[in-house]
Amino acid sequence: MATLRQGLMALCACTLLAFTARADDLQDASRMLKAGQHQQALERVNKVLAAKPRDPQARFLKGLILTDQGNTRDAIDIFTKLTQDYPELPEPYNNLAVIYAAQGQYDKARVALEQSIRTHPSYATAYENLGDVYAKLASQAYDKALQIDSTNKGAQNKLSLVRELVGGTAAAPVAIAQKPAEKPAAEKPKPVAEKPKPVAEKPKPVAEKPAAVQKPAAADAGAEVLAAVNAWAEAWSKKDADAYLAYYAKDFKTPGKESRADWEKGRRTRIGSAKVIKVAIGSPKVTMSGSNEATVVFLQTYQSDTFKSAGRKTLVMSKADGRWQIREEKSS
Repeated sequence: MATLRQGLMALCACTLLAFTARADDLQDASRMLKAGQHQQALERVNKVLAAKPRDPQARFLKGLILTDQGNTRDAIDIFTKLTQDYPELPEPYNNLAVIYAAQGQYDKARVALEQSIRTHPSYATAYENLGDVYAKLASQAYDKALQIDSTNKGAQNKLSLVRELVGGTAAAPVAIAQKPAEKPAAEKPKPVAEKPKPVAEKPKPVAEKPAAVQKPAAADAGAEVLAAVNAWAEAWSKKDADAYLAYYAKDFKTPGKESRADWEKGRRTRIGSAKVIKVAIGSPKVTMSGSNEATVVFLQTYQSDTFKSAGRKTLVMSKADGRWQIREEKSS
C-alpha cells in the first residue's frame, strides 16, 4: 500500500479545476517532496493553506508530506476531513487505505477502498488495491485456519497461492499505488474470490512439472532483479554504506541534480548517524523492459531510532557486468 505511494500531487483534474489555488507554490512543494525536502515542502504548502485553508489540493499534498514523515495520525486526520468536505473525491479514501494497510488494518483499508470505488466507479487503481487487500485478508484467514488445523492441505495450498499473488508473507504490507496517472504498467492480479477451484482439489506432484521447465526467462530475470533489491535493502539495514552504495549505477540520477560525490557523502552521513536502521520491501512488482532493463515498484517501510516512514518507491534498474544496479530512484 501501504501496497502499499506514487505522489498524488494533484487530485482528479476534472474535480480540481474549480479549486486549484496558488499552483506555482503547490508545484514547488510537490518537487520538494519528491526530492525528499519534506520540511521545505511543508512550509510551502502551509503558505498556501494560510491564504486558503480549505484548498483540497494543498490539504491533500500536506497529507502526503505528513505520511512520508511518519506522522500518520495527522495524515489520517487530513485525509478523513477531505472525505467529509469533498466526498466526491476518490483519492483521499485511497490514501487512507494506504496508511491503514501499512499499519496492518486491512479491514479499514477495505472499507476506505470500497468507498473510493463508490465515489468513482472507474477508478482502476482502487479496484486493483482492493484486490490486494482482499488477498491479504484471505492470507490471514488461511493462516489462522492452519494455526487451528496444521494438517489442512486445502488451506496450505490456498495460502501458498495467495502469497504468490501478493508477494511475501501474510505479515507483509499491502502495496497501494497513489498516483494512477503514473502507475507503471503491470499485470493486475485477479481478486482471490475470482480464482478457480483450489489446487488442493486437483493435486499435481511437483515431479510432473519441474520448476526449471515451467519458469520463463522473464521470471528468471525478475527473480534476479528482486534479489538485487532485497540485497540493497539488507545492506541499508546493516548500515553497510559501501555495500549499499555499490547498488547504484555509475549513471545514477542523483536527486536535485547534486554531484555524485555530494550525494554519496550525504547518504554515508545519514546511514552512519542512525543507531539502528530497518528497511522492509513489501509487495514488489517487477516490469521488464528488456533483458537488461527493469522497473521495480514496491512499498518501502523505513525505521530508525529517530524516524519512521512508509511509502511507494520506484527503482529503475539496469544490468551491467552481470549485476543489477539502480539508475533512478523515485519516492512518493
